[in-house]
Amino acid sequence: MAKYEQKTKQTDNSVFEFIESVDSPQKREDAYKLLQIFEETSGYDAKMWGPSIIGFGSYHYKYATGHEGDAPLVGFSPRKAKISLYFATGDTEREEILQRFGKHTTGKACVYINKIADIDVEVLKELIAQSITFLRKMYPED
Repeated sequence: MAKYEQKTKQTDNSVFEFIESVDSPQKREDAYKLLQIFEETSGYDAKMWGPSIIGFGSYHYKYATGHEGDAPLVGFSPRKAKISLYFATGDTEREEILQRFGKHTTGKACVYINKIADIDVEVLKELIAQSITFLRKMYPED
């Protein structure tokens, strides 16, 4: 059986070059604000993960199936349609916090926003901190 190759890996690409390549001036401005909020709240420097995810910190996961890999603890991506925010999934606390977050939609693993003005930044900081705490408990570092 072929070994699964992880698609999204940390790269040495420039976070600033990536943000500068974002077409929408509003999304670019929001990306710089998010960069500052995520760095200050997480305590980690931003790194590119794959071609379009800005991630902070990392953890190594291993599923019961044997599948394992590395992923950012938290992150975001200023995509064309919406800004994707990446937090830990599977935590019931996340849903409670999201009720106070402001205008957003959720997918399987992402929380989507149109712009920072639509959300409560203090609640965003809470989501970042809560996600990191949850993942550190789920996947303790060796």
